[in-house]
Amino acid sequence: MAATPQGTSIYLDHAATTPCDPRVVEAMLPYFTTFFGNPGSRNHRFGWEAESAVDEAREAVAALLGADEKEIIFTSGATEANNIAIKGGAYMYEKAPAGSGQCRGHIISCTIEHKAVLDPCKRLQKEGFEVTFLEPPADGIITAEMVKAAMREDTILVSIMWANNEIGTINEIPQIGALCHERDVLFHTDATQWAGKMPVDVQRDNIDLLSMSGHKIYGPKGVGALYVRRRRPRVRLQALMDGGGQERGFRPGTLNVTGIVGLGAAARIAREQMDADAQRLLALRRRLEERITSRLTNIQVNGHAEKRLPHISNISFAFVEGESLMMACKDIAVSSGSACTSASLEPSYVLKGLGVGDELAHSSLRMSLGRGTTQAEVDHAADLIVESVKRLRELSPLFDMYNEGIDLSKVEWGHH
Repeated sequence: MAATPQGTSIYLDHAATTPCDPRVVEAMLPYFTTFFGNPGSRNHRFGWEAESAVDEAREAVAALLGADEKEIIFTSGATEANNIAIKGGAYMYEKAPAGSGQCRGHIISCTIEHKAVLDPCKRLQKEGFEVTFLEPPADGIITAEMVKAAMREDTILVSIMWANNEIGTINEIPQIGALCHERDVLFHTDATQWAGKMPVDVQRDNIDLLSMSGHKIYGPKGVGALYVRRRRPRVRLQALMDGGGQERGFRPGTLNVTGIVGLGAAARIAREQMDADAQRLLALRRRLEERITSRLTNIQVNGHAEKRLPHISNISFAFVEGESLMMACKDIAVSSGSACTSASLEPSYVLKGLGVGDELAHSSLRMSLGRGTTQAEVDHAADLIVESVKRLRELSPLFDMYNEGIDLSKVEWGHH
């Protein structure tokens, strides 16, 4: 049996990854050994069993999204799904050929998207596409009006995340989708933090392309899905890889049957528990924030006060260095930003994008709650964070100066 991580007793980093639900593991186990066939083997029982399991999982993911099972493409995760959607869509709907010297097409995204959207967009910029990166207001929310103001005659694709992975803010996705459909523009949303936790209906919400990942919804790592609309309008993508033609040619390669079975099981459970989970997590998040904000001054909860996911809280603590705070709270697993960028010592680009200064951005913690989080854990975490902030501030000369009424913004610091 695997050992538990040393010293980490409370896990509050569910936006980075979630533990696999035991029911998901149970569903997967037979497909490692008993039902080990390749779903591409069409001439014997082993292949048929694997194909049937994949079909069931496809139906479960489609049901979670309000889609048709033929619209679900299995991938290795949301990063791959984002790449297929953004690059594949741009190449298919380009306005001018590569090397022509003309703009190949205009794309709209946002400065606080996940790197798995920003980097494909930046790659396309180098290849002759033009990208407008919208800058969010202080509340972190991208509105349909902002997208409308950025649209041009040659706009071919809009990619806006449904909910932000660091601050949990919720963008105006259905309205942006409706605007894109009016203008015959392809609309993609990275729903990694949203799908499986909050309701999705791709028809009602006007979505053409949607990315999601298994390990954010208590499924296994290394598997995800891309929704590709098949009618009104039918969305076509240029494949980024060539191979055996699996997944309608969008994503060739032998299917990860065990992972797909796990994603299907996770999707079924998420659909059943979604409302209850969301209500419980919202109550816990509010309790966590109340227990911290009522006992400390000079802190701010980042992002819109209400239009946020129930499970994510991002708080900045002035006069405290974020890494020191994380070390002081080492019994709690939290993060200072996205798991994909937390190895960097740069302050969060998401918080900087909201206009949060470097000092405050460096002093921020993201706490994300999950299905197994208890009220006792939330209370203990809040108490430990409050005590640690107070202790670290006692060591801070800047906090002393602030308490003496000195305006720190007007202090001229000497350089040696």
